[in-house]
Amino acid sequence: MSNNTPPDSLPEPGATKSVTNFSNVIGWKNGAKPTAPPGFVVTKFADGLKNPRWIYVAPNGDIFVSESHAIKRFTQEVINAVSGKANSENNNITANRITMFRDTNNDGVPDEKHVFLENLNQPMGMLILNDFFYVANTDGLMQYPYKTGMTEMTSAGKKILELPAGGYNNHWARNIIRNEAGTKIFISVGSGTNAGEHGIEVEKNRAGILEVNPDGSGMRVYASGLRNPVGMDWAPDTHTLWTVVNERDQLGDELVPDYFTSVKDGAFYGWPYSYFGQHEDPGFKGKAPELVKSAVVPDFALIAHTASLGLVFYRDTVFPEKYRNGAFIGQHGSWNRTFLSGYKVIYVPFRDGKPAGKAEDFLTGFIADEGKSEVHGRPVGVTVAKDGALLVADDASNTIWRVSVK
Repeated sequence: MSNNTPPDSLPEPGATKSVTNFSNVIGWKNGAKPTAPPGFVVTKFADGLKNPRWIYVAPNGDIFVSESHAIKRFTQEVINAVSGKANSENNNITANRITMFRDTNNDGVPDEKHVFLENLNQPMGMLILNDFFYVANTDGLMQYPYKTGMTEMTSAGKKILELPAGGYNNHWARNIIRNEAGTKIFISVGSGTNAGEHGIEVEKNRAGILEVNPDGSGMRVYASGLRNPVGMDWAPDTHTLWTVVNERDQLGDELVPDYFTSVKDGAFYGWPYSYFGQHEDPGFKGKAPELVKSAVVPDFALIAHTASLGLVFYRDTVFPEKYRNGAFIGQHGSWNRTFLSGYKVIYVPFRDGKPAGKAEDFLTGFIADEGKSEVHGRPVGVTVAKDGALLVADDASNTIWRVSVK
């Protein structure tokens, strides 16, 4: 099968051994950079950052980048998941800041760079709504007064909603997006464990998408059973929310496929009891038959263990026609697969509100030497700038890449 094509039928759990295969990041040297399809050019928009994770474009075109990183893999974060506390060491490991860039002459190179907000707690998602700047920290939703064009946040802001902090592996990241009317904010929260191994009681308000009013009130679970939903966007010409989800590890090379799916209000997507509909997890066989029966089958399967995180629909008209209204997905890359998967940005064509073809490679070249598990970088957040260019956060090489039409 191609590296973009998941299996037509799922293998049995344990059909292949669960492996640990972490990549070694060597960076981009001697002018090396990712590769885009013919007709596009890739340039370095910004570098010298500290783990740029997510990118948000303000209505006036200012570009905000959240710089944050995982604390400790598999150990401290699981403890945090159970205790509901954030790691007190994070100031020593992650930048905990938001940097703002401004391109005043529209040449694709920022003319201004400002530290917009500091002393956060593993921030990721950002949003401007109703004269407020929102930040999704790992442990809560923050709200700050905002005026268009400001280059530094001087207010201390306030936490308007508590969120469960940390999580298994890298499930500390919280993303936010508004609804079309601007009356609700959706928050993605990953699971606290891989597959419920510490008990379902530690998963309260996790593994799903939450809905809240802009003042932090009225929180409810919008959709559940989504192991680690991160990127969210509204499909063009529809009123449907879509997300990309990282599925569980340790069941083999091809289990469980990550996926790209529409999100139905009140729906349950299986985790941890089942995956891809009614495929029961080995650790929960026969324990929740009614829930398993209700599990929604995702719309579009991706390769297992790709860590598909970034998501943006391309609504602009600058890219060629084939890319319009389709979805770009940033794949951070595998650690639990014999051969590396992900480590690229893929494109999924869309028509009539649904995927309309196989996933295609769009931005590649991140893998330097697969035999040695060496990679130049790891793409995460993807977004579209005001000029129609695609911006890609490469958090492992501390770079923001810009993909534009020649």
